[in-house]
Amino acid sequence: MIEALQFEFMQNALIAGLLASVICGVMGTMVVVNRIVFLSGGIAHAAFGGIGLAFFFGWPYLVGTIGFSVIAALVMAIVTLKAKHRADTIIGVIWAIGMAIGILLLDLTPGYNVDLMSYLFGSILTVPDSDIWMMVAVAAVIFGVVTYFYNDYLALSYDEEFAQIRGVRVNTLYVLMIVMLALGVVMIIQVVGLILVIALMTIPPYIAEKYSKSLVSMMVLSSVLSALFTVIGLWLSYVFNLTSGASIIIVAGVGFLISLGVEQLMASGLVKSVQE
Repeated sequence: MIEALQFEFMQNALIAGLLASVICGVMGTMVVVNRIVFLSGGIAHAAFGGIGLAFFFGWPYLVGTIGFSVIAALVMAIVTLKAKHRADTIIGVIWAIGMAIGILLLDLTPGYNVDLMSYLFGSILTVPDSDIWMMVAVAAVIFGVVTYFYNDYLALSYDEEFAQIRGVRVNTLYVLMIVMLALGVVMIIQVVGLILVIALMTIPPYIAEKYSKSLVSMMVLSSVLSALFTVIGLWLSYVFNLTSGASIIIVAGVGFLISLGVEQLMASGLVKSVQE
């Protein structure tokens, strides 16, 4: 892996992976704690409409994808606030419409020669310097907002009624969280693709939750685990010539299974000690 870092594309891939890990650690924790995994999946798949939009009009990839994803996220956020009992249905509809729009726009794009696999399963080895700086900016914005509103988000995540009693602007912060989630998802799509983004967004926080005593410690541990999975996945993809995004998710999946096994062993030992 060290010898691979002499290549600029591997350096960019490692930096992109680490930045995505920070985003996953922070926003993934918010997703898991607030139980909005399905919503984040809807945003990820709806983002495909932005990809099609960008190529059809000749815009930069990130401009079209971020714009479309933020609009889709705002619609989903408003729906979940106004009609929670129908939220899953409407999110599913937006999910499907976004992907359909993207496919049709790509079909209509003159001289269409887009490699869809790179967007479905990630293209971390082709991340340019400009996208790296965009990831830095998005990570900084997410980190700054979450840090500033940390206590409010803590109250919102664990007890919404208590947050409202405290005077927290619950709806405003919720919409802001969903917008940040949309930005984070678009950045992570470059690493593992829109199909696998939910796995990287949820597996590290799920594992971290078991060993964390606070929301901030969960974010930190989740970021560390995500970085570990990303580095190992990149190394495996380089050594065995595998798809990077899929390799990263397989490593994360193995980590998930190991955590379940450890949890079961601990539970079994506890039961035995109690019986004795």
